Amino acid sequence: MGYQMKKIIFFILSAFFLSLPVFAADTMPGTVQDIPTQELEGFNLSGYSEGGRKSWDIKGDKANVTGDQVAVTNVNANSYGDQDMNMQAKKGNIDKSTGNVNLEDHVVITSESGATLKTNTLEWQRGKDLVRTNDKVSIEDKNMTVEGRGLEAHPNRKDATLKSDVTANVLSDANDKTKDNRIQITSDGPMEVDQASKSAVFNNNVQAVEFSSGRRLKADRMQVIFDEDSKKIKEIVCTGNVEVHQGKNITYADNLLYKADEQRMVLTGKPKLLLDPGDRSSKDILKY
Repeated sequence: MGYQMKKIIFFILSAFFLSLPVFAADTMPGTVQDIPTQELEGFNLSGYSEGGRKSWDIKGDKANVTGDQVAVTNVNANSYGDQDMNMQAKKGNIDKSTGNVNLEDHVVITSESGATLKTNTLEWQRGKDLVRTNDKVSIEDKNMTVEGRGLEAHPNRKDATLKSDVTANVLSDANDKTKDNRIQITSDGPMEVDQASKSAVFNNNVQAVEFSSGRRLKADRMQVIFDEDSKKIKEIVCTGNVEVHQGKNITYADNLLYKADEQRMVLTGKPKLLLDPGDRSSKDILKY
C-alpha cells in the first residue's frame, strides 16, 4: 500500500512541480515573458529545457496578465519528462517573479500511469519547496484509493503528509475487484509518507480491517515498511494501545511487529489474550 501511495503522491506532485519551470528566465521566445500586459483569449504557451526540449505547455480559455501576476481560466497544462503529467483546473494564478502557483476549482492532476489526485485548491510555493491544500484530497490508482483532508508535500525532500481524516482502501488481489477483496486503513491523521525510509505512517486512532477475513487491528500509530527491491510490505510496526480482533479473539499489547515474510505477529509490552478455545487461527500467527 505505501509503495503505491508513494508512487502516486510523488509522481503527481514531485514530477509535475519540479519539472515545471513556470515562466522562468530560460524559457524560449514566444512564452509569457514576451507578452505585454493584456488579456489573452485562447492562449497556448510552452516552456523548454536548456537543451531545447519541450518541458511543459499550458493552454487555457483566458489569461489576464497584470505585472508579474497571470490569472488564467480553464487551465490545461502538461509536464514532459520521465513521467508525463497533466494538470487541469477551472482557475489559476501564476506569479512570474517567484514561480508560485495557485489553482482552484476542480483541480485534477493525472499521471502517465493513470493515477489521479483531485482537490479543490492547490498552492505551490516554489521557493519553499512546498505544495499544500487545506481541502479534501482524493488520490486514486488502479488498486487503491486514499482520501484525507489537507495536504503538505515537499517534492525535493520527497515527503508528503495528509493532515486528517485519512481513509485508504487497498485491493488485496489486483485481479479481484469484489468489495471484500480489500484492506481499509483509517486514522484521525496525520498520515506521513517518506520515500527515503520506504515507509508510510498512520497516526492517531488507527484501524485496519481485512474484509476477507474480518480481522481488525487497532493502534495509536502504525508504520508500514516496504522492501526496497520487491516493493511489497516488509513489516508493520504498531505502537500504543494495540488490539488484534479475530472473531471472538482479542489480543491486547503495547507494541506489535508484523513480519510479512513469516506471516507472524510479535506482541510485546504486557500482552493480554482473550481467545476463543475453539479457534486455532489466531494462535497460529501470534508469538509472544
